Amino acid sequence: MIMVLLSFLVLVISGLANGLSYDNASSIQNMEANKFVLADDAENKLLRSQIKKDDVDNVVNQVGDKEAVPFRVKVSTYEKKDSSKKVDIAIFSSERDSFLEPNIVKGEKLGTANNEMVADESITEKGIDIGDTIIDPVSKKEFTIVGFTKDQMFSHTPVVYVNEDVWGSISQPNQKDYSAIALNTDKEIKNAHVIDKKEVLQSIPGFKEEQGTLTMIIAFLLVIAALLIGVFFYVITLQKTQQLGVLKAIGTKNSYLANSLVVQALFLSVVAMVISIVLVQGLEQILPAGMPFLLTTPMIAQYAAIFIVISILGTLISLYQVLKVDALEA
Repeated sequence: MIMVLLSFLVLVISGLANGLSYDNASSIQNMEANKFVLADDAENKLLRSQIKKDDVDNVVNQVGDKEAVPFRVKVSTYEKKDSSKKVDIAIFSSERDSFLEPNIVKGEKLGTANNEMVADESITEKGIDIGDTIIDPVSKKEFTIVGFTKDQMFSHTPVVYVNEDVWGSISQPNQKDYSAIALNTDKEIKNAHVIDKKEVLQSIPGFKEEQGTLTMIIAFLLVIAALLIGVFFYVITLQKTQQLGVLKAIGTKNSYLANSLVVQALFLSVVAMVISIVLVQGLEQILPAGMPFLLTTPMIAQYAAIFIVISILGTLISLYQVLKVDALEA
């Protein structure tokens, strides 16, 4: 039971931590781009970067418009029409038929109309649905939500996509430059500040600090789990001291007893992890939609492997106890 609770706790905390991280930057993580061009003086931050049309042309001329797609980003607060409800959103410009065009999970994709938006489906938690109209605070222009995409968050706010042609009408004069150029190529780009996706993610406000904190939480959790597992097996070993002495008295070797303890730890940790995985998958189905939680199959495999290893390492103290048991004590 203790092993199940510990492994379950490891998976739940890890899922919440990964979900929180994903909720901060999934729009960038899911872009089909491996590199980005940002302004030299932007410190790798999308919201600070301003790239002129001439700089965009320079990059596009080198790699082609299929592998280099400029886009704009800004964060704003829109208001639902005929309501006092306000919603914080991150607005991304989108070029039709480019690799940045969002995948639609419900409704329609952006058409040629200049009053349409596609939003991340999490915006429904804020009372906005397909067919609703929201108003831009700068231009007072009205936009209708025509479709939903999925896993598109930026700085913990839902992303909405607008046609590239619309950007000028919803921005201040100093916000009409491009924020970045997404690259889907390994070609060398000359006369441009090119960085990889990881650097862009690390520069999202709060992402790096959040990641560091969450990583430390998971690390401490694993250390605590290792200590508790060690104590668990140590207590069991102490309770079996007399039986171990009897086994040694009849000729059982230390290596056999040690192997038995390790196999027992391996078996219990594997069974506990399997039960925990089933429990976590059930928990994931009943969690509130707005709660960020992410555990992919590779993540589960990684945490399962780590838990099994620390379970075996946690038996080291018990192994020492097994080795020092005197057959005469039996």
